[in-house]
Amino acid sequence: MSLDSFLYDLLYDIDKTKPPERVVDWEDGPLPYKLYRGLPAVPLSADIPLTLTEGMKQRKPPDLKTLGHFLWYSCGLAQLSHCILPGKESERDLFQMYRRFAPSGGALYPNECYVYLNIEGLSKGVYHYDAAHHRLVQLREGCFDSYLKRALGYSCDVEECFAVVFVTAMFWKNLFKYSSFSYRLQGLDAGAMIGQLLEAAKRYGYDAGVCFRFLDRAVNHLLGLSEQEESVYAAIALSAKPAAAWFNAPGMNETRERLDVSSSLSRELPTLQHVHYVRSRTIQPFPLLLEMNEAAMLNSIEPLLPFATGRTSIFGEERSMSLPSPERLTYDFAAVSRNRYSPDGDFIFGEVSRQELAILLRETVASFAYQNDLDFSSEHALPRVSLHVCTHKVEDLPDGAYGYDGAKHTLQLARSGDQRLWIQQGMPADNVNVLQVPLCFHVAGDRRHLAAALGYRGFRIQQMEAGMLVQRLLLTASALGLGGHPLLGYDTRLSDSIYGISEKGLCSLIQIPVGPYRPSPRLTAGLHG
Repeated sequence: MSLDSFLYDLLYDIDKTKPPERVVDWEDGPLPYKLYRGLPAVPLSADIPLTLTEGMKQRKPPDLKTLGHFLWYSCGLAQLSHCILPGKESERDLFQMYRRFAPSGGALYPNECYVYLNIEGLSKGVYHYDAAHHRLVQLREGCFDSYLKRALGYSCDVEECFAVVFVTAMFWKNLFKYSSFSYRLQGLDAGAMIGQLLEAAKRYGYDAGVCFRFLDRAVNHLLGLSEQEESVYAAIALSAKPAAAWFNAPGMNETRERLDVSSSLSRELPTLQHVHYVRSRTIQPFPLLLEMNEAAMLNSIEPLLPFATGRTSIFGEERSMSLPSPERLTYDFAAVSRNRYSPDGDFIFGEVSRQELAILLRETVASFAYQNDLDFSSEHALPRVSLHVCTHKVEDLPDGAYGYDGAKHTLQLARSGDQRLWIQQGMPADNVNVLQVPLCFHVAGDRRHLAAALGYRGFRIQQMEAGMLVQRLLLTASALGLGGHPLLGYDTRLSDSIYGISEKGLCSLIQIPVGPYRPSPRLTAGLHG
């Protein structure tokens, strides 16, 4: 299968990416977290603060205790949940999950977190965040500022950062269940984790810059990763100083030259030979995923042309409806993260007001703006992913399918009427009753997925940006007392036709029903001190 055909199937024909004859061996499944063996570890404080608001942020690098809190809210194990599956009655059918604050397909969490740290009270070097034990495992000790600056394409002054966080995809962790379809999930899940991390950074007063373009083999080599198992998807630089001074600064862009030869950079550091535990006794081959990962790698970093990865607005003036203009939403980030809930069959019928919809849309899009190495200026850059929504019984708003223009804070009507039956018919599974949901969102992006500027890497970036936007939507919904459930089991062609976005070169990337819910019976406990 060609890689272009594979990407097409991931969006429009997902059954082709999951062999029907394959049987999932649940007894031999991998752990949802990575465990290193025989390496020095630094325990982190479990005395987690249970309140985090914008007013608490301080412009100073963290100590080890604060860093541990930040990592826990970003990607730590947050809850242990026990429930009995629908239709089951025996205790043997008890379903146990370790949950994090960001969602993940099947709660499998294929993404891992590594950190290059320069903080007081800790040896400078590269660490793995061991989510299972809430500790840092040291992988490589030393100063690698110059190495990282070059590996990240001179996009940031690493010396000005107290940390660079690396989000990776550990392929087998969800491939064992979803087969090649896991490639799409790994990008979306990575984006959700990054979205949660960026929101946590705001509460602690850290500025962040996200790097999507880097020398893959050089960065993987620094972390000691085997590219047959795992690969870095994004790097997030963190500093207590304003990002304008150290990330994608104008002077850096003017002097940046073509950076090349990832392999020669890797030769500056010895190869790591660490041992980690997966649990699976048998790991099936996945050549297509490895080929896709190889094709998405960068062996050199070329300067991007201005607006090479941007787009023009897809919204016009016709059929445009204004929305109330609420103030930016303020909420306790810790409480909202804990209360975020993904209803399956737990949605209940209820109405949403036009004001609530306006808050949901404005806050989601406003909070999505972030510093990255694709935009020359984040201040006026148009997002590469957009929000669309089908509404039912929203107060003072006719039922219909709408696109949201974040720049003008308006809705553009694409199709009048109740679209819920169409959406329900496009879902192969019956785990969510869309007929009880007042809002059904779709995140859309360019069908060419940045291919002209970034090749196959563009698809991966697009999935991450979609996941980042979804996480902002889920947090905002939680702040309003609503639940949201991200879904990939839907008919992409049908949703595209509902909004009429195909002719604009867009396609639907993920579907998220949002509405009131009643939690199903389950035993849930927080995993914090």
